[in-house]
Amino acid sequence: MGLIGLLFKDPMVFVIVSVPLLYSIIIHELAHGWVAYKMGDPTAKWLGRLSLNPLRHLDPIGTLMLFFFGFGWAKPVPVNFSNLSDERKGLIFVSSAGIVANILLAFFSLFFLRLFSPSPFEVLSTMVYYFAKINIMLAAFNLIPIPPLDGSKILMGFASRRLQLSLMRLEPYGMFIIIGLLYLGILDPLIALFKWAILYVINFLIP
Repeated sequence: MGLIGLLFKDPMVFVIVSVPLLYSIIIHELAHGWVAYKMGDPTAKWLGRLSLNPLRHLDPIGTLMLFFFGFGWAKPVPVNFSNLSDERKGLIFVSSAGIVANILLAFFSLFFLRLFSPSPFEVLSTMVYYFAKINIMLAAFNLIPIPPLDGSKILMGFASRRLQLSLMRLEPYGMFIIIGLLYLGILDPLIALFKWAILYVINFLIP
């Protein structure tokens, strides 16, 4: 069910879910641009993408997909890897940045809930809980090694040139493949495995 259905069913839950989801996606993209900038590529900064302003990141089709089908995306932050001194290292670190940002957001959210449990502010606790849940889901989803997801870019950083080219050729069709695999439930076990691994690490670090 998309967010539109949730809006009519329960407006309060719609706000509690949509706001964390929106900023989780924005911070994910912002992290890519920030790491690229720190590694020598100012493209995202020149284009004003190092910003928390949603209007700089929202993709019209991706936003509509999110609201109507519960699956969407933001505009990818542009990165010119030729500006980086080490392209392989850049692929790994820049592509990992969004995933790491989502995991850190989930960690601090769950740490907050642990620290202030039970919380006197039920709405705030619910929003923080969804924020953690959404960020774990985003990190797990983006670890899938199918282009254009970040997992494929990380894999390309370690892969041979031949495999890199194969993944690049697959990229124009990647989103259709991902949607099809999600519809068939084929990716569910892999996403569940990634979610379990992320939660295992977070629970290990939270006292």
